Amino acid sequence: MIQVAGIEFQQTDLWPTGSIENIIIQRMAEHPIVYSYSSIEELRFEVKLRNNIIASARAMNAGDARFETFDTSRSNPRYWRVTSAGGFQLRHDVLPSDAIRDIFENSSLYGFECAMAKVMIYYHAVLNTMDDDNLFNQLFQNIYLYSWNFDPDLGIQTIYTTHVIPGDVVYFNNPDVNPETSWWRGENAVDLGDGTYFGHGLGIRSADEMIQALNEMRRSGSTRSAYMLEQVTRPSFKNLANISLSSRRSKVLPVVIHHGKCSISCDEYLFYLNAFYSNYT
Repeated sequence: MIQVAGIEFQQTDLWPTGSIENIIIQRMAEHPIVYSYSSIEELRFEVKLRNNIIASARAMNAGDARFETFDTSRSNPRYWRVTSAGGFQLRHDVLPSDAIRDIFENSSLYGFECAMAKVMIYYHAVLNTMDDDNLFNQLFQNIYLYSWNFDPDLGIQTIYTTHVIPGDVVYFNNPDVNPETSWWRGENAVDLGDGTYFGHGLGIRSADEMIQALNEMRRSGSTRSAYMLEQVTRPSFKNLANISLSSRRSKVLPVVIHHGKCSISCDEYLFYLNAFYSNYT
């Protein structure tokens, strides 16, 4: 169910029938949970950002960036410095907007693992949704790409649910992964809204095809199949909408958890992050 300013939203002709935007609205409307928005502009922003997440996922799939572990990560040195942990640190003499675009425009220069890919997709989609390089550059001045590390303004969170909306990131877990190819312990994948998902390293596939591919990476003798976790990962659409519509920003500085494990879910990364804050406080 969708509510705008406390009133149930009745879909009009805002989005053409059959469009990905229309499918997003339908998925929200059919869910018993209430998706509440203060204004139609806030709803429009989320729909646009979800659509751009899908577009950025497809653009990454169409590019030449390779799947790599942290040990072999590579980037365009004009924009990024590869750290000893295999992350990408934004250079101080370049604009964040230019650096994010370069990942997609000069993709052959890049190699990274699948969690980093999803955060890259989020930054790229937010840049295209805000359509304001100055605001983006003000918000994301010190981008550090490593696993699920993200700027607080993105507000990435994991929600436990079986209801997936196009633009959400799901996680295919491979519990019996072959230890010699441990990076296939799972696959983060964007729901593209047409029954397929994009996972960096596996490309665009159906859920069954994702599971089949991961099953081929199990240890010898395993009978446990890979499966999709009942959770979704998404940015804070409301926070980003408020920032975009009012040009406000938060001042929280991020903490980076260098765990060294490729292809972990956002939920697992947030577990490490919460454990850090618990110990710190």
